[in-house]
Amino acid sequence: MVVNALPMNIVGISFGVIGLQHYLLLAALLFVCGLLTILLKRNAIGILMGVELILNAANVNLVAFNRFSHGGGGALKLDGQVFAIFVIVLAAAEAAVALAIFLNFYNNFNTIDVERASNLRG
Repeated sequence: MVVNALPMNIVGISFGVIGLQHYLLLAALLFVCGLLTILLKRNAIGILMGVELILNAANVNLVAFNRFSHGGGGALKLDGQVFAIFVIVLAAAEAAVALAIFLNFYNNFNTIDVERASNLRG
């Protein structure tokens, strides 16, 4: 026996089809989180994580626009997915180079606090 069962549509929000706006909202949220991480973190690894969040927001946009620009009919179009793979490869290369720089910085200063990077000026 169910007492006071509420429908899925409580406050006028439809839980039906996920549209392009939902993906854009997710990408905007990822972008803002990445930007705030870059601006607020003093740790170099935290800043690198913020950059990765921003690149993931771009990937969500690429794949979503690919899905909704080509529609559902016709041949399979993978433009957005291919560009997203390129961004993932670029992010992996960027992370490898950044981690090498961070390790070198840690060996010289025994910290990865980016405030100490002002000592590198010549």
